[in-house]
Amino acid sequence: MPHKFLPWLAIASAMSTFTLQAQPMPDTELLMGSYTQGKSEGIYRFGFNSQTGMIDAKPLQVIKSDNPSWLTLSKDQRYLFAVNENGPGQKDVVGKVSSFAIDPKTRQITPINQVQSRGEEPTHSSLSYDGRYLFVANYAVNPDPGGALTVVPVGKDGTLSEAVQVLPLGPGSKVNSERQLSSHVHLAVPTPDNKYVVSADLGADKLFVYRYDASQAKPLQPAKVPTVQLPGGSGPRHTLFSSDGKHAWLVLEMTAQVAVFDYHDGGFKQTQLVDMKNKGVDEKNGGGALHTSPDGKFLYVTNRGDANQVVVFRIDQASGKLEEIQRRSLEGKEPREFAFDPTGKFMLFANQKSNQIVTVRRDPQSGMIGDTVQKFDADSPSYLRFLTDK
Repeated sequence: MPHKFLPWLAIASAMSTFTLQAQPMPDTELLMGSYTQGKSEGIYRFGFNSQTGMIDAKPLQVIKSDNPSWLTLSKDQRYLFAVNENGPGQKDVVGKVSSFAIDPKTRQITPINQVQSRGEEPTHSSLSYDGRYLFVANYAVNPDPGGALTVVPVGKDGTLSEAVQVLPLGPGSKVNSERQLSSHVHLAVPTPDNKYVVSADLGADKLFVYRYDASQAKPLQPAKVPTVQLPGGSGPRHTLFSSDGKHAWLVLEMTAQVAVFDYHDGGFKQTQLVDMKNKGVDEKNGGGALHTSPDGKFLYVTNRGDANQVVVFRIDQASGKLEEIQRRSLEGKEPREFAFDPTGKFMLFANQKSNQIVTVRRDPQSGMIGDTVQKFDADSPSYLRFLTDK
């Protein structure tokens, strides 16, 4: 009879409730930038569980924005800046930079304002250490006008003002007739001593170094040694400094290499050049993102093209030189960027062209990458960054 089964239904219901309650809840939040030529609407804010390594399926917030391909957070994480990588052939042909406020309690993100980047396809930005300026790298696919570094003032309330400097870089090295006819600025970052700003020009095969002086109306001026020459056709992409400020690593996109430098007072001395290509394999390569582990002992670099791998290096703490310890498939296409979760036990990779974020386990002691724990569908992910309690 039906009533005989009611106690069992009650027990099953209680067990189901207990199971739901026992599921680990998200304990931190993840920001995702993206390209919006497809289904993506802009910037996404997700819940993330640092025990399981899982991203919550339903976003906490979607902030509509055109091609917010790179995100920059203020030190106190109260403000968010996004480059809008617009250019010819897109819905909005004007490159822009957007500013947002982050509520410190709810982490709800609201727009502040937007200004032009004064160049096409802005692809990277960073804040000066004093927070007064945003340095914007305009990649510019077309030779005219070509790439440029733009300096945008930032108010104490996160408001962006019109650019005070636009610095054309280049000219192109023309070593590669398809990609180096003109300047293509891919990065602009302050040096750890906060005295200089370094910009990588993929088209020119050079780093450009500028002295930074916030007291001047035009805060960037060429350094005493204004450029660092790199191998012809190498295509410098992104630069990263060691935590002690004595070393720098540079991804060479077009040759899939990592250059290692000693750094001092605006000067760069190359000490090593490491190849990421798979030996004996005829395939396309493309150096991508690079980040050190939270403890600074390991360097992780993505190789895109046909390889679609991450290469793991152990860092010699005295010299900054690299020793490869692992390379691993990222199970997708075009791993454009990646991030460590706050525990350092998981890494999340944005596979732009296969429309997924792939999360893998990581051993903080050995630096080695382990199993895949999640493949999360996301349209054209381009940047990942965790919000923390700092």
